[in-house]
Amino acid sequence: MSQSALPAVFMRGGTSKGLFFHRRDLPAAEAEWDALFLAALGSPDPHGRQLDGMGGGISSLSKVVVVSPSARPGVDVDYLFGQVAVDRALVDYRSNCGNLTAAVGHFAVDEGLVRPADGEAVLTLHNCNLDQRIEARFPVADGRAAVEGETVLDGVAGRGAPIRLSFLEPGGAVTGRLLPTGRARDVLDVPDSGPIEASLVDASTALVVVRAGDLGLQGVEAPDAIEADAALGERLEAIRRAAAAAMGIAPESESVPKVGFVAPPADAGTLSGARLAADEVDLTARAISMGRPHRALPLTAALALAAAARIPGSLAAEAARPAGGDDRAPVRLGHPSGVAEVAVELAAAAPPSLARLGVTRTARRLMEGRVLVPADRTATTEGARRSGKAD
Repeated sequence: MSQSALPAVFMRGGTSKGLFFHRRDLPAAEAEWDALFLAALGSPDPHGRQLDGMGGGISSLSKVVVVSPSARPGVDVDYLFGQVAVDRALVDYRSNCGNLTAAVGHFAVDEGLVRPADGEAVLTLHNCNLDQRIEARFPVADGRAAVEGETVLDGVAGRGAPIRLSFLEPGGAVTGRLLPTGRARDVLDVPDSGPIEASLVDASTALVVVRAGDLGLQGVEAPDAIEADAALGERLEAIRRAAAAAMGIAPESESVPKVGFVAPPADAGTLSGARLAADEVDLTARAISMGRPHRALPLTAALALAAAARIPGSLAAEAARPAGGDDRAPVRLGHPSGVAEVAVELAAAAPPSLARLGVTRTARRLMEGRVLVPADRTATTEGARRSGKAD
């Protein structure tokens, strides 16, 4: 069997991993990309393991990013994110990946797309999926992105150099409005389940927030326990689809909206075996992405949850510890792997609008070279689906 070889870099960004490509190395016809990405990651795999590719069998480890220099004024780099389904021939471009955004600047510097001086690089990134701008600040040493540092990221072993991301004016990234229905909470009529109160928020991604208690949960459940409950999974998907319809998003868009369920701060265990005390968090949260519970929080979901926690009347604000008058204090989100801190800067309180959302991540280049793609896997794109704002 013949194989094609594509230049690629395998990178970790935050709590995700994915394959990074130069746009120049991909076919000019974008319709051919899906088949390449599916074959490179090992999808579709009915066994859910992606053993015949670079994917890791879960949504956070089954991703691609396409990077190119930008011709846009004030922008250094353009990038397009693709979420590759594990068990289906689907590449979804309807959302961004906040975690892999942290690795885009590293890729651009190490690949020579930009050449900042040693010290702190400040790059402006343009996400083509959502027409969104992100500022990335990170250290550069000897002309390459620094990876050694003292920053600890819950869910990632070891330490790394800090990458400070600012998502600029992130409200309405998917739907055009921070509150797509104009309200901080709605009642969704969910088929075969009945009405449920929800907050529909669009801040870097579209998210539906519900109370853990309304699902019969405490909010501190481990991902494996959530995934083992098939009836719960079906209900969460029904909630997601009802929320999509209410937000004006096609219900079959699997990557958006994401689903988050929240509870007040509580003592909880983490996947590392450590204990998380209630006073270490402001809001307890769990998230569902591409139909599966996330082992930390998708970064875009964390951004939207933190924004929701600062919007009066939302279910997240209802469950969150009060800010105590300091609206600039980070929102500390308790998740299965620990805590995620998100800085929320409101541009206005009524109606609410966002100036920026800020987080600190780490990233590392893991492997560079060429990814091999079997020719018989790329002969057709049948079953693959492209959508989004790529340009």
